[in-house]
Amino acid sequence: MIDRDYLIDLAVNRYFANVDKKNLEPVLDCFNADAFLCVQTQPIVHEGRDQGIKNMFETLFSSYTKIWHGNFEHTVDAEAERISSRFDVILEDEKGGKVELHNCNHWYCKDGRFQRVYVFMSGENVLR
Repeated sequence: MIDRDYLIDLAVNRYFANVDKKNLEPVLDCFNADAFLCVQTQPIVHEGRDQGIKNMFETLFSSYTKIWHGNFEHTVDAEAERISSRFDVILEDEKGGKVELHNCNHWYCKDGRFQRVYVFMSGENVLR
């Protein structure tokens, strides 16, 4: 059953926890095959789990040695399978450079997986 707890678990434990560990397959498993992810503040769209979204995460994972997401605040509409989260991000590269962001994601799910994702990023786009 898709309820509030399921959607929060999907976003925090199944998605962001695996992004932070650079576990590509579990991250991709959170998306439907025909999903898309749009960085609204750029704007840029990554289409398809196995093409655009996969390539985006491969680039992110190879660009940073450390990835962290936390300090989550959620708004959930379980009946419509929607969740919005405000959170902080810290990224570190191999040269010691650090990026700190304060972002908001809006996820529209279908059958318990992400179908449309809209990212609002406070700084430079790191999801290329």
